[in-house]
Amino acid sequence: MTSAELIAIEEKYGAHNYHPLDVVIERAQGAWVYDVEGNRYLDCLAAYSAVNQGHCHPRLVKVVQEQAAKLTLTSRAFRNNLWPLFARECCELLGYEVMLPMNSGAEAVETAIKTARKWGYLKKGVAADQAEIIVCAGNFHGRTTTIISFSDDPDGKDYYGPYTPGFVLVPYGDIEALKKAITPNTAAFLVEPIQGEAGVVSPPKGFLKQAAEVCKTNNVLLICDEIQSGLGRTGKMLASEHEGIKPDMITIGKALSGGMYPVSAVLSDREILGVLKPGTHGSTYGGNPLACAVAREALHVLVEEKLPENAAVLGDYLISELRKIETPYVDYVRGIGLWVGIVLKESAGGARRFCVALKERGILAKDTHSHIIRLAPPLVVTRADIDWAVGVIREVFQSI
Repeated sequence: MTSAELIAIEEKYGAHNYHPLDVVIERAQGAWVYDVEGNRYLDCLAAYSAVNQGHCHPRLVKVVQEQAAKLTLTSRAFRNNLWPLFARECCELLGYEVMLPMNSGAEAVETAIKTARKWGYLKKGVAADQAEIIVCAGNFHGRTTTIISFSDDPDGKDYYGPYTPGFVLVPYGDIEALKKAITPNTAAFLVEPIQGEAGVVSPPKGFLKQAAEVCKTNNVLLICDEIQSGLGRTGKMLASEHEGIKPDMITIGKALSGGMYPVSAVLSDREILGVLKPGTHGSTYGGNPLACAVAREALHVLVEEKLPENAAVLGDYLISELRKIETPYVDYVRGIGLWVGIVLKESAGGARRFCVALKERGILAKDTHSHIIRLAPPLVVTRADIDWAVGVIREVFQSI
């Protein structure tokens, strides 16, 4: 079937909760994807950083095929031979004592919220049902009812009330606002080290380190949502490493399976995650053998192929080359590692038309907040790929 035919079927039968570019992808390998007509595109979204290892990485394909033929699901009512190994390797790599496996990123965030609240009641002595979690303006942590309750994005929040209470919103990167928001009822501060959906926004340098100190002083848990920013995207395994801190709790997902299967996790120390006892929280698919097999290999690929290091080197190069482009449309370019936001001027007329033009020339990129073009290619991208992409981006900006 042609792209036009498939798009027509999707438009008729699919709920219209997305506004995708009109490209119908049929296959992919590494940093490149192909549509049903055989046209090739450089993927500069990487499935929102879920395919940091590249599309259909041969090692991950092999593991999925082999494990799917042996054992896929037992539930946590029984033990399996892969969950212990995944838990050990993930904890040792990221420096935590224990972890709890889930499926989607939103489930990991929900788990962190539940854990923080229970810790607040059992360990800190917060009065029953009074626990508060401080969050940041511009945040994106998922789309469950509880999570959108503390969003300030009208598109993601409006018309889904009544909203879950217990969250306090402060400006992102404002350490004084964080200090003022803390009360005896504050259990945790939940923050993205870099805000991805907001358009690759970094807080002021030193903010996370200061936040960690403030949280420690006030007996408040620092929770870093590393679902998009973690696992190599910013040039380090975790984005929080750029500030030299170890959050009390982290959430990871997306690239944890290299795009093969939904896998997420919450990591912390035993005293914190230990508040969850048998029967108090769980997931039918969390920690299943197929998920554990692919996640173990996904982590091995990140480390052995030095993908965070590649992101650091090529990210610096990409940002520097983009800043050289002469165009009246771009206000500035920001980013870290292979995670870049091209912020357009109001006179540019919005980002989507540029993303459409890029698609026509072989680059798939995502517009966000109407005026930002986000670039986040798989971490297996090469310097030659980047040189070609920058040339195309320059051509688009200079031809529209």
